[in-house]
Amino acid sequence: MSSINIPWTRLVRYSSSADGPVKYGEPVASPNADLGQLANEGKLQVKQLSGSDPFSLQTTDVTEGVFCLYGPLAPKDVPIIRCIGLNYKTHILETGRPLPTCPTIFTKPGPAVADHDSPVPIPTIAQEQCDYEGELVIVIGRDGKNISEADALDYVAAYTAGNDVSARDWQREAGKAGPVPQWGFSKSFDKYAPLGPCLVRQDQLNEANNLSLRTLVNGEVRQDSHTSDLCFGVRKLVAFCSQGQTLQKGSLIMTGTPGGVGLFMKPPNFLKDGDEVSVEIENIGTLRNIMKFEE
Repeated sequence: MSSINIPWTRLVRYSSSADGPVKYGEPVASPNADLGQLANEGKLQVKQLSGSDPFSLQTTDVTEGVFCLYGPLAPKDVPIIRCIGLNYKTHILETGRPLPTCPTIFTKPGPAVADHDSPVPIPTIAQEQCDYEGELVIVIGRDGKNISEADALDYVAAYTAGNDVSARDWQREAGKAGPVPQWGFSKSFDKYAPLGPCLVRQDQLNEANNLSLRTLVNGEVRQDSHTSDLCFGVRKLVAFCSQGQTLQKGSLIMTGTPGGVGLFMKPPNFLKDGDEVSVEIENIGTLRNIMKFEE
């Protein structure tokens, strides 16, 4: 079991009826089952967990069906999201840059968190070069500072899949981003960090360094990689991000994206209104979201 005392191995947020409250539960399904598809078909069962905090839940004897599957974390659960730029060797090479000597970090705010299977609203300002980034996400389970690599996994509660939705023009173009490329504003719009479909407890995946990762747009594979391609793995990232600053319980580390983003396709192929982006990570599941361009 994880060194953080949590009673679930996988965690979902769900409702059991159209007007019912949002609850927590552990899915009754195989680790490789498509939880979103099962939920959409009315076939997903969960063991209900009691409580309002994903890190302090209690088991119950109640098993019930899922009417609607949400993301595993709500914005209120996530104080900050740390994101790692250029952390897959394939992605670094496609940008023409050398391999880094330490992680590059930017942040997203809590309101960027979005549910699995919910539309991602793309504001008018960000519709010209909307892009995807499928990522493994680390969920911090207790506060820590100046953490060593040897102790890093003691602070990891779980993993999930995420999509670092990005506005490339506001990231890179001098007329918008300024003379130096920036990642903060361009990736921090509301709901630009959808998560899901579940959390998987850390001890189930260890360092999560042996998982396949694919991103599909409307069913077409765009990213097809493996977490073994990470330059900086989970231990290194947790230790580095905690130097001189507290990693708060519930905060996330999005570990970076592999090659295959729309920006570097020839020609570039950005997301359009109504496009469905799916992020599949082995033993975690498939996160799906539709891009919804606002008027």
